[in-house]
This record gives sequence, structure tokens and C-alpha cells, in this order.
Amino acid sequence: MKVGFIGLGIMGAPMAGHLQKGGHELFLHDLAPDLPAHLLQNGAVACGSNRAVAEQADVIILMVPDTPDTEAVLFGANGVSEGLGAGKLVIDMSSISPTATTEFAARINDLGCLYLDAPVSGGVVGAENAKLTIMAGGPQEAFDRAMPLFELMGGTVTLIGTRNGDGQVCKACNQIVVGVTVQAVAEALVLAAKAGTDPAIVRQALMGGAASSMILENHGARMIEGNFEPGFRAELQQKDLNVVLSAARDLGVVLPLAATAESLYNALNARGQSKADHSAVVTVLEDLASCQVSSKGRGQS
Repeated sequence: MKVGFIGLGIMGAPMAGHLQKGGHELFLHDLAPDLPAHLLQNGAVACGSNRAVAEQADVIILMVPDTPDTEAVLFGANGVSEGLGAGKLVIDMSSISPTATTEFAARINDLGCLYLDAPVSGGVVGAENAKLTIMAGGPQEAFDRAMPLFELMGGTVTLIGTRNGDGQVCKACNQIVVGVTVQAVAEALVLAAKAGTDPAIVRQALMGGAASSMILENHGARMIEGNFEPGFRAELQQKDLNVVLSAARDLGVVLPLAATAESLYNALNARGQSKADHSAVVTVLEDLASCQVSSKGRGQS
């Protein structure tokens, strides 16, 4: 299959790599000037614009940071929409606004093309290991056509609903659970550290009970180790929670815990840690409590 891939950052590059290994012909474009060398060396075609990608590919995948980026890629100068022909499929795997997604899909449908929103969860590790959770929204026909590609990139693939935007709604729900749970783990470990109790042992004990979770296991370990190399950047978590709160405002839903978490990520980004892993939110709470979770300064006040 001729597949276009736009957005080749720390998530997009490994995702595109799995498609290439699966035998698909790739057509690439990115905002960054240098495309991943290994993809080009293995036969991927570098395109000079988003339009050029759409002209050459039958399926066009987007993996970009935010709603304005998706809009620019699709409808900006030399955008995807200018290169589409009837019957092509556009798949947006970015995490963006559900409301905007519905509007973008309608505009692509008017060109005689199919559209899927298919945001992902699993971070860099999931992308690298082809174990992403993929949450799709759109027509069954589009989902069936995309499934062979999704199977190369993901471990769990679900059609959330046949309306465009359903996938983005599911991703917003995912980010509520993730963002709030990361905050909860950080609060628990900061409380332990301030009390002079070993957070590592507290985490180990909690892993055996009802508080156990993937986030406690993985992000809790990061907090204790002080390892904030990005698996999922703090700026993207803040962006996703902003998408959540915007959707909540549109729907008249009150989400107090998501709002609190979003404020903490705002604070983290304002401290210059936007590129750190989102588990670094613990450092905001550490400073407020005058203590440190990692073993370097545990129990200090």
C-alpha cells in the first residue's frame, strides 16, 4: 500500500518504521528539515510538501502535536486537501479536539475521501514496540481499510464509534485517567517523603493492593529514580488536558480533577520542564512541600 506519513517525531518515526517493515511504500513529510535517515535508506520517499504526500499516497497518516497543526497540514498552503483525489483515506493519529475533528472530517468527506481519527496511547515505548492502544472514530469502511496498518503499529485497536470524533473523545477520557493518576501517584510519594518514610518501599507496598496500576509501577519508578527523560512530554500532557477541558466546556461538563492536574502541568511547563516526561510533575509538588522523592534528597525539608 502507498502510505503517506506526516509528522515524524519521537512517536511518528517508529510508527512509520513499522509500516515500512510491513512492506508498505512510504511518502514522508515533516516540519523538521531532516527526515529519519533509516526510513529514507530503506526506500521511503521524501516529499517537499503535505500536498505532495497526498498526491502520491492512497492513505495519508498524520501524527502531529496539536489541533492547529492538524488544520495546517490538512488545509494550509500546499496542504493535504489540495493533493487528495476521490477515494483516498486520511487518518489523523494525533490527539486533538473532538469538535475540530468533526469539522475536519466533514471537509475531507466533501472532497470524496474517507476520514478516521485514531489517536493513540502508549507513549514512545508503545510506538517503538508496536504496542500502542489505538482508539478510532469513523465509518466502518474506513476502519476496515486502515486495520492492516493499525495492526502493524498497535497492540490494542478499537473502533470506538462510527462517528468522526469518537476516537478523540476516547483519547480525552484516557488523558483524564492518566493525568489525574500521575498526579495522585506524585502526591502519595511526596506525602511519604515529607513524613520521612521511604517512598520506594511505600510504592512497593501499594503495588500489592488496590492502588496498583501501570502508572504507579512505571511513573512511580521514574519519580523515585528522578528519571524524567521523555516518554511522553509534559507539554503534550498539558495540551491534552487542555483539549479535555475545552471539550468539557463545550458539553457543559464539570471536571475538577482534570482542571487541577492541568494547572500543575502548566506550572511544570512554566518552570522550563516542558520537554521532560510528564511524571516530572512530582517536582512541582516536591518544591511546594520542601522535600524530594528521589533518594538524593528524600525526607529533606
